[in-house]
Amino acid sequence: MAGIDRLLNIALPKGRLGEKVYSRFAAAGYPCPALMENSRKLIFENSDAGVRYFWVKPADAAIYVERGTADIGVAGKDILLEQGPEIYELLDLNTGICRMAVAAPKGFRDDTRRPLRVATKFPHIAERYYASLGREIDIIHLNGSIEIAPILGLSDVIVDIVETGTTLRENDLEVVEDIFPISARLIANKASFKFKTSEIEKLVSKLSEEA
Repeated sequence: MAGIDRLLNIALPKGRLGEKVYSRFAAAGYPCPALMENSRKLIFENSDAGVRYFWVKPADAAIYVERGTADIGVAGKDILLEQGPEIYELLDLNTGICRMAVAAPKGFRDDTRRPLRVATKFPHIAERYYASLGREIDIIHLNGSIEIAPILGLSDVIVDIVETGTTLRENDLEVVEDIFPISARLIANKASFKFKTSEIEKLVSKLSEEA
C-alpha cells in the first residue's frame, strides 16, 4: 500500500473498550470516521491523519504489536502480565478499569493439606501469585464461564477479572483476595518506537492531554 511506512498502524481491541479508546484517539486528532460505521471491515485508514486502524480480538492485540504488524496498540494489563510480550508500555489509558482477583464460594476455607484447585483463564498469573504465597496449586485452565467451576466442584477457587462483582454474587461467589488492578494500556512495538519515535511520542502526548 502506498504510504504504509508513514502511517501509524494501530491495533484496537474489538468491543466497547476499543470503541471507547478510539474516541480518545479521534479527539486527540487521529480520527477515522469509517471505523465506526456498521460494517464487517476490519482495517481502516485515514492518510490525512497518518493512521491505519484494525480491529483485533482483545487477547491478540499485544501479539500484533510484539510481532510488528501493529506499531502501537491497546491491551489490558491482565493480557500483558499473562502473555509477557516484548513490547514497550507507554501509557495507562485509565479506562477498562477492573481487577484480577481470587473468588470462591461464600464461606470457603482453604484446606492447606492438599493442593488448591484453581480454575482460570490466566494460568501464568495464577501460578505466579500462588508461588509468591508459597501455596501449592493445581491449575485448571478454562476458556470461559469460570464461575461455574467451583459450583460444580471442579475447582476450589477461581482467578479471574472482576469488574462489578455482579456475576460472582449471582453465582454465590465472593472475592477473597485482590491480586492487582487492571486498566487498558497503550503499547508499542520496540522497533517501531525506534523508527517512528516522533510520531508515537506526539500521539502519546496528545492522548495524555485528553486524559
